[in-house]
Amino acid sequence: MEQQYLTVTALTKYLKRKFDADPYLERVYLTGEISNFRLRPNHQYFSLKDDGAKISAVMFKGAFDKVRFKPEEGMKVLVIGRISLYEASGNYQIYVEHMEPDGIGALYQAYEQLKEKLGAEGLFTAPKQPIVRFPKRIAVLTSPSGAVIRDIITTVRRRYPIAQIVLFPTVVQGDKAADDVVKNIQRVEALGNFDTLILGRGGGSIEDLWPFNEERVARAIFSAKTPIISSVGHETDTTIADLVADVRAATPTAAAELAVPVLSEEIVKIRERRARLEQAFIYQLQKKNERYQRALNSYVFRQPERLYDAQSIKLDQLNQRLKQQLQQLVFEKERQATHTIHRLQQVIPLARVREERQKAVYLSERLQKQSRQLLEDKTQSLQQLIQSLDLLSPLKIMGRGYSYTTKEERVVKSVTDLRVGDELQVHYQDGQAKVHITDLVKEENHD
Repeated sequence: MEQQYLTVTALTKYLKRKFDADPYLERVYLTGEISNFRLRPNHQYFSLKDDGAKISAVMFKGAFDKVRFKPEEGMKVLVIGRISLYEASGNYQIYVEHMEPDGIGALYQAYEQLKEKLGAEGLFTAPKQPIVRFPKRIAVLTSPSGAVIRDIITTVRRRYPIAQIVLFPTVVQGDKAADDVVKNIQRVEALGNFDTLILGRGGGSIEDLWPFNEERVARAIFSAKTPIISSVGHETDTTIADLVADVRAATPTAAAELAVPVLSEEIVKIRERRARLEQAFIYQLQKKNERYQRALNSYVFRQPERLYDAQSIKLDQLNQRLKQQLQQLVFEKERQATHTIHRLQQVIPLARVREERQKAVYLSERLQKQSRQLLEDKTQSLQQLIQSLDLLSPLKIMGRGYSYTTKEERVVKSVTDLRVGDELQVHYQDGQAKVHITDLVKEENHD
């Protein structure tokens, strides 16, 4: 019987159908350690392993966005998914639909990770906005059917009934709660006519309060320009929203008390301040009245002309001083003008020009005479130097019968420099002669 060979593609498709059709592989609960994990922008690809084996894992973006903690290399996790085969490589892998940490609660770990992340970004330590002391309009984000809104309304009406409370019905539990909280915060910001925003919810488990631990809720609270009071859960419950908000209240009643003052107390304070203001005004009025009476009784108002006596005397003195200084100034200027005219008459420009011209002619003649004399003196001095140099010339001396001797082009200065048999050059005025030494005679020193 002839064997029928399958293609790799056909075999792979057959195996994939086996995987997909197996009901036991359709939903698998698996525990293992994360390996080869690197956060990617879309789908996540990693491995799950234990001491004996390893399996590839894929988690699509929609499923990964629901994970409430940050997976890390080496973390032990619990996953739910289906087993299938990837045809292109022939590898089987698990398609993860749900993942949570193994050992501690997923929500608690996600809470700690987000708290650490937002704390590093400074969302908790940034300067808080002050709560408006006398608000006109207060926005309340909570469930319209819960006790929170009733407590807030009761407290505000009792303490500060002139404030207007506007309820923004908000889902505060479940998967849609976080988006609803963010949407209503943005609605309050868009309206822009609220002085304070109260975010409230009653107590519950960490799962019930989880929408207020979502990152998008925290960033919406941080970005809001309206001061926010957070009152989520009981006093022992602390959510991310509490940490980011401008003020945290332990209960909805406490939130309302932080949002508004007591109107009756403020009225008493206003009356006390008005009384103090009236007393201060009366005191200032009395002081001004006394000052006014003193001014009326002064001589300035009884005899106004006395006010100008001193100024009139001073004006007369200044007029006299002005006249004296003007006369002195005119006299001085006339004297300077007379002196200048006299000097100008003494200095005649034409006579001065003739005098300077004669002086220039005289100096020119002196310059020419001294130049000729200097030239004659230099010429005579040069002739004398030439004669002196000629008398000291070696040729002149050799013309009188003198000569000099060289040995190997060096002048012989003493007989001690010679040896018998040396060849010498004797230099005369008109030529040279070569000689050989046959004998040397030294003269004895008779000193």
